[in-house]
Amino acid sequence: MLTFSEAMTKFEPTLGLEVHVELNTKSKMFCGCATEFGAAPNTQTCPVCLGLPGSLPVVNKRAIESTILIGLALNCEIAPFSRFARKNYFYPDMPKNFQTSQYDEPICKNGFLDVQIETDEGPKKFRIEIERVHMEEDTGKSSHVGGATGRIHGAEYSLLDYNRAGIPLIEIVTKMITGTGKYAPQVARAYVTELRDIVKSLQVSDVRMEQGSLRCDANVSLAPISSGKLGTRSETKNVNSLRSIERAVQSEIERHANLLSKGERVVQETRHFLEDSGLTRPGRSKEQAEDYRYFPEPDLVPVAPTKELIESLRKKLPEKPSERRKRLQQEWNVPDKEMTAMVNADLLDTVAQTIEAGAEKTLARSWWMGEISRIANEKNVVPTQLIAINDVVELINLISTGELTDKLARQVLAGVIDGEGNPKSVMEKRGLKVVSDDSALMQAIAAAIAAQPETAEKVRAGNIPASGALIGAVMKSTGGQANAARVRELLLKHLGQQP
Repeated sequence: MLTFSEAMTKFEPTLGLEVHVELNTKSKMFCGCATEFGAAPNTQTCPVCLGLPGSLPVVNKRAIESTILIGLALNCEIAPFSRFARKNYFYPDMPKNFQTSQYDEPICKNGFLDVQIETDEGPKKFRIEIERVHMEEDTGKSSHVGGATGRIHGAEYSLLDYNRAGIPLIEIVTKMITGTGKYAPQVARAYVTELRDIVKSLQVSDVRMEQGSLRCDANVSLAPISSGKLGTRSETKNVNSLRSIERAVQSEIERHANLLSKGERVVQETRHFLEDSGLTRPGRSKEQAEDYRYFPEPDLVPVAPTKELIESLRKKLPEKPSERRKRLQQEWNVPDKEMTAMVNADLLDTVAQTIEAGAEKTLARSWWMGEISRIANEKNVVPTQLIAINDVVELINLISTGELTDKLARQVLAGVIDGEGNPKSVMEKRGLKVVSDDSALMQAIAAAIAAQPETAEKVRAGNIPASGALIGAVMKSTGGQANAARVRELLLKHLGQQP
């Protein structure tokens, strides 16, 4: 069986990525129904999104503006004229039996996005060309009850929730991505990561992949190296994490390579990624071209944004995430590896907000990436669900002012997470404040010297490292609440040595 590395010596991959983004508008794409995630099933519906006879859609202005913003951020041409179409298909999650989408006249086209990854030769940039960005509406959600897989095969019955039907959905489709070689999985992940960060910076979507507000369909095909041909593609649907995108692409490359190396053919089909095994399994065949019978939506007028509107939206574009990362890295003086770790942990914005709120830069990074992330991993939650940014700022400021040591701060953090209050109140309730009274420290130092006179004599004779045992004794007697640096300073001075 060929490994990924072996496959890359024989075959060249071609990728195509389709990313769906749910917009965060307050109402749906063509009606006034709410879009709040997690509402009780079928409580956010109306005659329009249920497709009842006689109902007429009205396009959401905010959704159009959000789509144009995405297109501008992706270096796309904004069409002066575009229109919606009816995509006809018969699935129970689309109550109208057609999806209102854009077909041959999308609102944005011919864009690109540059991404950079680490290669064996150092950092390398790849340009991902974007075919189109178009608007459509999301479908409802099917839940298949009974059976072992949670899918329709083997289920006893199915439930339908139409709350999601009609939510504004943007589809971003790349052109064929070639020339990535063995870096295809990393390029796919880097592209979706950068795209997610761009959309998030525009504040047009929360891009929460775990909730489905950003999901990716990954198309993969293989052909022999230098053959000049395209292989048969498979499409892994609705991959919902950055790590899974990378794993799914690598898994499909390996699967295709093993089929082709044995003289077997790749079936053109959709597939589903399995998180537990890292493999994909078949969905439905796409060997027969599906005829969706697109035709222009007769109930909606064309979308024709003015040049003035486009330029006014262009002025609203924020700093590009890649440029912002570079700027923050320079301002914080952070090594590449640490910056990459923050980005991969999805904590860059959190750290930035903590610093902007007044926390010291190095401590902000180390606490979010260290102790807070460790506890979050243990509890299987994201770090920002554990503790508010304001509480982290307060905790760091208590450390910076010398009121807490790192050891004491960890105890305070545990109290805040357990709901005992903000850092200062937890510190006071638990009596964890650093002992900073010199007279109290001198009493503890005198007791340590009396208990270890031989060690004290070594220090008096110039053996400074021997002072560690005395400092440790003082820290123990004060319950770890003494400032170790101040203890060392007082101790050495008392024993006639220069601190």
